[in-house]
Parts: sequence; structure tokens; C-alpha cells
Amino acid sequence: MDQKSGHAAAVVGLQWGDEGKGKLVDLLAGKYRAVVRYNGGANAGHSVVVGGERYSLHLVPSGILSPNCEAIIGNGVVVDPLRLLEEIEMLRSRGVDTSRLVVSDRAHVVMPYHKAEDAAREELLSVATEGTQSDATKKVVSAIGTTKRGIGPAYADKIHRSTAIRIGDLTRPEILRTKLDMICGLKNAVLGAMIGEGFEPFDAETMTNDMIECGKLLAPMIKDTAYLLDDLRKAGQPILFEGANATMLDVDHGTYPFVTSSNSSALGIGAGSGVPPQCISQIIGVVKAYSTRVGGGPMPTELFDATGEDIRKRGREFGTTTGRPRRVGWLDLVAVKYSAMISGATELCITLLDVLAGEPELKIATAYRVDGQTTDRFLPDGYLLDQAEPVYETLPGFSQDITMARTFEELPPNAQAYIKKIESFVGVPVGMISVGPDRVQTIVRDAVYAATT
Repeated sequence: MDQKSGHAAAVVGLQWGDEGKGKLVDLLAGKYRAVVRYNGGANAGHSVVVGGERYSLHLVPSGILSPNCEAIIGNGVVVDPLRLLEEIEMLRSRGVDTSRLVVSDRAHVVMPYHKAEDAAREELLSVATEGTQSDATKKVVSAIGTTKRGIGPAYADKIHRSTAIRIGDLTRPEILRTKLDMICGLKNAVLGAMIGEGFEPFDAETMTNDMIECGKLLAPMIKDTAYLLDDLRKAGQPILFEGANATMLDVDHGTYPFVTSSNSSALGIGAGSGVPPQCISQIIGVVKAYSTRVGGGPMPTELFDATGEDIRKRGREFGTTTGRPRRVGWLDLVAVKYSAMISGATELCITLLDVLAGEPELKIATAYRVDGQTTDRFLPDGYLLDQAEPVYETLPGFSQDITMARTFEELPPNAQAYIKKIESFVGVPVGMISVGPDRVQTIVRDAVYAATT
């Protein structure tokens, strides 16, 4: 089998998340034998529209909506078993076959005490920064703005090792109970000190029983996914990797400390799945036609005016997971070019271009000004980036409704010019353009995509 029919590809966000990765994965999944999540947890949310029906997925890979495609949750994901079972039940109730879902036995478990710790830490950080000397200082030492789903504490316990629970442990009652006796004692002492009055200690026996029941329901899905993926790869079966969160939130290469707790760039694929990086021949970087961000952290192009509010409303910019309004700004090409470099993007997919219809002019950040100096390099340090002032280039906008466009040539000239500017600045070809939420509202520009879709 040739490389194209048996290759591995990845879909990765190049901004701060919410770029529309779920739609692209759903669109491509039919040509792949498996779709794999390799990082993150229930803090990520993918919205997919199929036949006018919207599906909101948090843990289950978007490939579950494609028949004959295995949906694999890799070892790099932290899994909340209760949320996963709720999501599975939601899909089953809507007629989706979930028998193709597989969960790594080495994925780590988000436990109830992780959520309590997440919320307590955010609250303590908010209180601790109330007395800081200036607004500028507060912005860079404040609470991170997590979703409070326990993701960070679960990853921390993974590194601590002795206080971690893995999916495979849910099928071993005696080992699980022994671990939770020790862990609950430790967590109760720590959380009791953090929360103080009103804290209700976690009961190891109750938690063990709850997790054993989850284990029984999940048992048919639990497998060694590293060997499963290796078998598929050696058989020449194509594999698609689905990134959660996005490159700008990568714990090592994002806008630290305002990042997520995993490697959410393409660099996380190997560690989060067991598939060597040299096996991945195509990395599709997804870029929203403007910028958005949820939670704390610097965002140089953020808009605080009526234009930003209009884009937010037209783009339905409210979190899939939290419902929080997203922060909105002009497209930051300095950030996108950096992310494309870090994740090794071979193609770009531009999403939500239709949301910009009606704007008389479109601004794009092509450099930053910091302390009187201009730079075209991104500043991944959150403290430095907070001081950056964007340097804009202004392009004429377009007023036409583009949701029915199916070829690049059907786009208005100004919309075409906007895409070409992105392509030339980033130095990566734009192969796909999304002009609406449904599968069919997609322009395929490039022979590479034509071969895979």
C-alpha cells in the first residue's frame, strides 16, 4: 500500500483553541481507519455539525461520527470516567455506534479530588493576587483561568506517580482500594488545609465502589493502544491524530504560565500515543480567521469594542465546555507563524471565514512593538507578551455571504486576498477553508486534500 493510503496525519490547532478542529477531523475521518486523541481531557470541547445536528464532544474523538473508524483515546489523555460515560450515553441516545471507542489502559484518571483541588487553587490564587501593586502585575500573576475540570491536578499526580490512578486500575478492585486509601488520606489533609471550614473529606470506600462500577462499564473498551496503533500502522492502515486545546496552550511552547497542562502541539503526539513522530507525514494546522481565547493570559490583538462584540456574536464565540464568552481579537499572524513552526504544519485550514463578512476592513498583526522595538518574532513568555503592542496591516473587508461558496474562485476578491496574505506571511499553503459549520460548507483548494477527502 502506498504512503498516501497508509499514512498518518494530524490535525492541530495553531492558536489558543476553539479553531474548529472537530469539524475538520469529522470531515477527514471517513478516509482513516482510526482517529486518536493524544492529549488533554474534558477541558477540551469540539463541536461538530452533521446533517444540521450539532454534537459537542469533550473526550470522545470526533471520528466516532464516521462509520468504520475506530475512535481511540490515547495514553496522553486524562480521562474523567463519569464524564466519558455520560458522553457515550449521549451519543448512543442519538443513534451513534460507540462500539468502536477504545481507551488506553495507561491513560490517567481525573478523580473527584482533582476537581476540588483545581477549584481551590484558582480561588486561592485569585485571593492572593488581590493585594498586588499594579494592574499590570495582577495580569501576569493572577489565576490561570482553568475550566476547573481537574485537568492540571490529574497531570500533576501523573508526574508524582505514587498518587496517580490509571484507567487500567479501574479493573483491579484490590489495587484500586489500596491506592485510594492512601491517596484519600493525603488529599484530605491537603485539601482540608486549602479549603478550610466546610470541606467534606473524600471517602475511599465510596470512591472505590464508584470507580469499580465505571471500570466494569468501560472494560470492553480498555486496551493497550500503543500496540493497537502499531498493528494498524504496520498493516498500512491510515491514522489521524486529533489534538485537543492548541499549540499556543502547549505547556512547554505556549504562552506560559497561561497554558494547559499537556503538550497540545503536534510535539505531544509521540508521547501521548506511542506512535513515533517520523510516522506522521502530514500536519494540518487549523487557524480561525480571527483570534479568540478563553481564560487568563495575554492576547495582543484582543478587541474591547463593538467590532469585537459583533464578531463574538456572529461566530457564536462561547465555550463548548464552559459556556464562557471567548475573548475576541484580530488575526495574529505572528503567533500563527510561530505555532506553524513549532507544530511543523505542512498545510493550513482556515475556519470561520464567513464570520468576517460585513466587516469594512480587516486587520492582521504582522509584528509586535515592545519597549520601542519592533519584532516579527513571537514572545511565548506570558509576561513579555503582555507588554507587546500589535503592529497591524489593514486589508479591505468583504460584505458578501460566502456560506454557499465551494471553490476558492467563488470567494469575493477581498476574501481571496485575505487568505493569500495568511498563506504568504506564514509560509505554509492554505489547503482548506471553512465557510460554515456543516461538513459541506468547506472549500478544498489543494491536491493534497483532494487525495485525502
